[in-house]
Amino acid sequence: MSTIYIETSIIGYLTARSRDRLIFAGRQELTRQWWRERRHLYDLVTSQLVIDEAGRGDPEAAAERLAYLEDVELLDSSDLRIVALAETLLQESLLPENARSDALHVATAAVHRVEYLLTWNCRHIANADQLPKIYRCLSELGYGPPLIVTPDEFSSHE
Repeated sequence: MSTIYIETSIIGYLTARSRDRLIFAGRQELTRQWWRERRHLYDLVTSQLVIDEAGRGDPEAAAERLAYLEDVELLDSSDLRIVALAETLLQESLLPENARSDALHVATAAVHRVEYLLTWNCRHIANADQLPKIYRCLSELGYGPPLIVTPDEFSSHE
């Protein structure tokens, strides 16, 4: 089975209260549908950073977010290559300095050779302007880049 790194925004969309904003509601429905219908087709992995981010805020909401991650495999975050790679992504201005955690998500998925990174963070991670540069940098450093995707890119064509 292919491996997918679950980034924090996915958990956020799964558990957020419904909103009136059309784009948010659409993303939320796509995420929930993917989780219901497609997650079992993949090996899901995540990192301690996602656990930490999901655990912040209102205790009841945090518990709900963390419940979605209970059966998701936790990757080893202690590999020093992860921090070094994240620093490179920041130094090369592929991600802004204030997106350090986003660089760590990408680096964790790359170091662990995860096939996909699932996210709704289109500002920094799933950004069409930056993706080719991120992929090129990772490849030049010897990492097969994870394919960075959103849940709608996994929609069934049946």
